[in-house]
Amino acid sequence: MHEHNQALSNAQHSNPFAFLGMHTNEKGYLQFNVFIPWAETVAVLDKASGKVICELERASEQGLFHKTTRRKKAFAYQLQVTAGDTKRVIDDPFSFGCVLGEMDIYLFVEGRHKHLYQKLGAHGIEHEGVAGVSFAVWAPNASHVAVVGDFNDWDGRCHPMRKLLNCGIWEIFIPHHSARHPVQAGCHYKFEVKDSEANLLPLKADPMGAQAQYRPDTSSVINAEQAFAWTDSQWMTTREAMNNRHAAISIYEVHLGSWQRDENNEFLNYQQIAERLIPYVQDLGFTHIQLMPVSEYPFDGSWGYQPVGLFAPTARFGSPEDFKVFIDQCHQAGLGVLIDWVPGHFPVDDHGLVRFDGTCLYEHEDPRKGFHPDWNTLIYNYGRTEVANFLRASAMHWLDNYHVDGVRVDAVASMLYLDYSRKDGEWVANEFGGNENLEAVDFLKGFNEELYADYPGAFSVAEESTSWPGVSKPTDMGGLGFGFKWNMGWMNDTLQYIGREPIHRKFHHNEISFGLVYAFDENFVLPLSHDEVVHGKGSILARMPGDDWQRFANLRAYYGFMWTHPGKKLMFMGCEFGQQNEWNYQQSLDWHLLDHQPHQGVQRLIRDLNGLYKSTPALHQQDCQHEGFDWVDYQNSEQSIFSYVRYGEAGTNPVLVVVNFTPSVHHKFRLGTPVAGEHKEIFNSDAGIYGGSNIGNHGSVVASNTPWQDFPQSIEITVPPLATLVFEIQG
Repeated sequence: MHEHNQALSNAQHSNPFAFLGMHTNEKGYLQFNVFIPWAETVAVLDKASGKVICELERASEQGLFHKTTRRKKAFAYQLQVTAGDTKRVIDDPFSFGCVLGEMDIYLFVEGRHKHLYQKLGAHGIEHEGVAGVSFAVWAPNASHVAVVGDFNDWDGRCHPMRKLLNCGIWEIFIPHHSARHPVQAGCHYKFEVKDSEANLLPLKADPMGAQAQYRPDTSSVINAEQAFAWTDSQWMTTREAMNNRHAAISIYEVHLGSWQRDENNEFLNYQQIAERLIPYVQDLGFTHIQLMPVSEYPFDGSWGYQPVGLFAPTARFGSPEDFKVFIDQCHQAGLGVLIDWVPGHFPVDDHGLVRFDGTCLYEHEDPRKGFHPDWNTLIYNYGRTEVANFLRASAMHWLDNYHVDGVRVDAVASMLYLDYSRKDGEWVANEFGGNENLEAVDFLKGFNEELYADYPGAFSVAEESTSWPGVSKPTDMGGLGFGFKWNMGWMNDTLQYIGREPIHRKFHHNEISFGLVYAFDENFVLPLSHDEVVHGKGSILARMPGDDWQRFANLRAYYGFMWTHPGKKLMFMGCEFGQQNEWNYQQSLDWHLLDHQPHQGVQRLIRDLNGLYKSTPALHQQDCQHEGFDWVDYQNSEQSIFSYVRYGEAGTNPVLVVVNFTPSVHHKFRLGTPVAGEHKEIFNSDAGIYGGSNIGNHGSVVASNTPWQDFPQSIEITVPPLATLVFEIQG
């Protein structure tokens, strides 16, 4: 008894469930062992009758109570506990069997548990007829794990957990009223973990916690997990029509903490964001909102890209239920929602995953594989089945519980290459001597296969900055299985080009045209993301050369080029009205700029471009197919004018696009065209309503039979300065 008491008092009992609770001794008699540090007296009650069976004897000052009875037949019991003037009847947590079933354990070991988040973490359930909360966490190399929280005064002696030896999961079921304070939704908790040598580690937040405290506090929170009354069933059953490579996908990327703030520069909550953001995005004609990471993260300056809680929406803006309301309202407004997901690395905060059970459980032991030099973060061990299962489950949890429509996977290139940002000698080759992270490749394929098999209408997007082949090809064709890939090459080349003085652009003509060499190798998204307006790069507008008029004209022409170029569209908040300053995550966007006409003009331009993109099949139906594009002239470097035709599916009108990247005006400018007949000017970025000089064709032009540029007919047009023109060919 002394040894048990000492082990329990030191919170290092190797098998608390084998000792605590009701057990049969070697003579066949029932004995009771209870460790309740806050109790003064403890009695055993017959649960059926409520009668006192016996008073337990205090076996130690630390809180151990014991009694051997003359009974031999087990029975359902409760404990009557007195403390001060209060007397309570509680259920003994150590009287309950395992919550996890054999199939759960089998699937976990296999790495194929699709709903792992429903089993691990903290969940309000009814177990063996009693309501309470189940806690489960994976820590195979720990010698002791206990759940601690405000319900047990953060005392690791009160609720030591049972270790399931065949899988390394620790678990316990705690009835609602069996601790010193009620165990219920809203309670804060962590796991007290000791390594294999019984050394106490920093308290750990729940890796699969569904809710977290508002920073700087770091505890997990027991979530109510109430059934949510979704009203988006029609959206969920029909969303596939707008989430495929033939649809018009135009994405507005948002950082929820700085899109808008209140008058005190404090965060808006999810409800306030919904009231302002949804109608704004809807009015501008975007089809999707992409949220920078909303998984809980400790440091604002990481923008969410160093998450600790991959299953918990950040508490900065409200509760998980509030976030569901936000997404439901987006769907009611006809807007899809994408989330940024970060499976590439995690921070070294003590309460997170780092050396979770005293070993490199989630990360690699070897820093050449497990430490990320760019971000001072740790890299997941994708080859460990439990880790891969944990990560996949985190992504699917957002699709299941929050109805998100897509997952944008951050920093895929850093996952794919073992030598990413590493010098010779700083990385370890794979089994074939190459630099490919084969375990990460298998993980990403498995993630995409599961997403597309189980979530109709949802899609994945890779931020992949290299020429890795087949990122957006199906896995059965040798690809990684993503739905789309960010076109980083297009972004870098075109931004470099548009930042040059117009007089110099003729020497860099291929920075615009080169993207079409590989434009259909992948299903591309053209990204003007947050990464392009930080770290001294300035805003997109700030990159434009010339005086104010030329800067805005450049911007409008560039946006017109982007919206008519093959590929889906993504624009970071603020770019749609010409934000002047570099993005600052600590304050609202510069909305006051919309008091000025040039910024109003840019915003109206984006609204009209989105409308044009959605209403013109030629501009979106074959975004990802070479049949949807044909050059008219990509060689006119002297005048820095590009012209091309976009085609939709059979039966739709093609469009002819002309982009002039110099401030020169060209009258009677002849262009070849593939179709005879009327060419109606349906967009002109130089129009006066956008702040332009209003030079254009003001209606339609008709093709003549004059052959030009390898076409049997041609048109003569006026080309405005620094402008994009779009003609619908109605031949």
